[in-house]
Amino acid sequence: MAFNDRKQLDPSQVEDRRGRSMGRTIAFGGGGLGLILLIASLFLGVDLTSLVGTDRSAPSYPDDYYEEASNLVSECQTGADANERQDCRLVGIVNSVQSFWNDEFTSEGYEYTPAKTVLFSGQTEAACGYATSAAGPFYCPRDRMIYVDLAFYETITSRFGAQGGPLAEAYVIAHEYGHHIQNLFGVLNESGMRQNTGPDSEAVFIELQADCLAGIWMYHATETGYIEPLSRDEILQALDAAVSVGDDRIQKQTQGYIVPEAWTHGSSEQRLAALQDGLKSGDVDTCNTPGWNQ
Repeated sequence: MAFNDRKQLDPSQVEDRRGRSMGRTIAFGGGGLGLILLIASLFLGVDLTSLVGTDRSAPSYPDDYYEEASNLVSECQTGADANERQDCRLVGIVNSVQSFWNDEFTSEGYEYTPAKTVLFSGQTEAACGYATSAAGPFYCPRDRMIYVDLAFYETITSRFGAQGGPLAEAYVIAHEYGHHIQNLFGVLNESGMRQNTGPDSEAVFIELQADCLAGIWMYHATETGYIEPLSRDEILQALDAAVSVGDDRIQKQTQGYIVPEAWTHGSSEQRLAALQDGLKSGDVDTCNTPGWNQ
């Protein structure tokens, strides 16, 4: 995925908290296993961390884990910078996604409320609790912010077999902005979602709809002026990322068997179908009448 070299970026849409420590600790029992179980717990809505005896307070990381915060304002100014640096690429992705949704809302007679993305390393504090690298990118409806540690992208390639690539990274961010769109329209119901799991549950529908909304942005990404036309291989990388974070695939990877009743995000097949629906139609109405559970 390439950016228009001349397009001006707006780094103010991304808050860079990398390099900051929260000063609290967690013992990840079992080393890497503890980290993977925490990832699985957060994806699946099932607490597996008791298997290795973890403390659920905010985690601590080795001193060399934290990235030095860069000055995004001075270093991420144009699409050319986004083509050279991962953090600038994140800025460009956020700019493109929000530009699309702003235009979409305006065309329908609504006012779009932007959501800032928080870039952090290791851990940071959110209105919904502590954001950690293990949790992966997430949207907090209470403060209307997206939280992302760039280390997550390495996790889904090394642990869950995704091919990776810039458009795969963009899909993850666009999915979280899909939750922001849902929040603006009052679709999100945090308490109900936590209690309702399984392939046909509200929780899974919410996640699949966010995948579909991510596909809508991908369909229109070039129109925002930030991103050059997407290649077939790039689109396949994004589709592969959706498959890699299916509940069934993560369950198989982490516990060796599949429990559909515990699904909170949908199977690999469901997530692929939802993203493809948005990507093929480019029409938001597609995401209201899905056939993902058929």
